Amino acid sequence: MSRARAEEKVFAALRWGVIAFLALATVLPFGYMVLLSVKPIEALLLDPGRLWVSADELTTATYAEVLRSTDEGGQGFVRMLANSAAVSLGTVALTLLAAVPGAYAVSRLRFFGDRKVGVLFLAVYLFPATLLAVPLFVMFARMGLQGSLVGLAVVYIAQTVPVSVYMMRNYFDTVPRSVEEAAALDGCTRLQTVRKVVLPLAVPSLMATGLYIFMIAWNEFLFALLFLVAEPDRWTVSLGLQQLAGGVEVSKTVLMAGSVVLTVPVVLLFFAAERLLTEGLTSGADKA
Repeated sequence: MSRARAEEKVFAALRWGVIAFLALATVLPFGYMVLLSVKPIEALLLDPGRLWVSADELTTATYAEVLRSTDEGGQGFVRMLANSAAVSLGTVALTLLAAVPGAYAVSRLRFFGDRKVGVLFLAVYLFPATLLAVPLFVMFARMGLQGSLVGLAVVYIAQTVPVSVYMMRNYFDTVPRSVEEAAALDGCTRLQTVRKVVLPLAVPSLMATGLYIFMIAWNEFLFALLFLVAEPDRWTVSLGLQQLAGGVEVSKTVLMAGSVVLTVPVVLLFFAAERLLTEGLTSGADKA
């Protein structure tokens, strides 16, 4: 057997070994979380290490408690899911609305410092969120946006626009300029060219960026706690989950059910947009 053939077999085996290890490390904790969420607390206390649930033990009472409104003695996660969805979708829409023209301008227009502007965008992330939390809280309190989902979305937009511009600029760089020149010859203005030519080609990048923004806004906790802690009716799912984790009277099975409710929407969205996400993340790897 040649050396190249031997190396190919070794790397093939290592590849599948790494894939299996990563899959196990990812799926096993989530599977155990789902298992605990459908197990009665009595069964968990009697045998915490058992990794299966018998048919007669299977229960969905934990999910009913998590989703039931607080007025009915539940945890009110339906309302929190709606709040998180409103904030996350609003953040995605407004971020893309600001980032698309910004990314296109950085990619196509020439101005002083255009080569350094991408680095300057990412320099925002050199400052830890805790450093910005108090000034933002004071500023938004004076503006009357404390305890508001709109104010929280604005904060998320400020966090997500820089990385969104950076991600989409790499894609716009791959769009041939000849396509835009042909549109200009047909009488399209710059705005019409972006809307009718560039954006349809950029759908994979928009999907990848939008999903990334959605996950940031959906899972964010620090600013949600800072802005909404005094407004339980406007809590997001991350705040509700923290309430379950800190509650002495809440069983761990209910906590696991809340964790599943928090995780499943993002997982489903990821699998639904997997192809577009993969294309968007790799679209800037090569120049067209």
